[in-house]
Amino acid sequence: MEMVTAIFCLVIAAAAFVISVFSFRGKGILLNNAWFYASKEEHRTMDKRPHYRQSGVVFCFIGTIFTLYAVRVMTGWSWIFYLFLLDIAAVILYAVVSSIWIEKRG
Repeated sequence: MEMVTAIFCLVIAAAAFVISVFSFRGKGILLNNAWFYASKEEHRTMDKRPHYRQSGVVFCFIGTIFTLYAVRVMTGWSWIFYLFLLDIAAVILYAVVSSIWIEKRG
């Protein structure tokens, strides 16, 4: 059962890393709240680059979170749980700070 959980987490991590790469390249669907809540007019005038970058970083963090959890499940190392929590706190902090920064610049 643990191996299934680890494989599932690694598949999700790989998907998150792929989305991250596409976001850093500015390609594909923009998976960002600013885009989801923008009107059609705002879609045409919005500078998408900072939002793609923000999404790229967030999905990279998400990939790291799932990778850490998979390693924790496979090895049983309990200390990885603290890295897992630190990564979650970092992604939340980054999302808030970068959103404020994007709003100030925009």
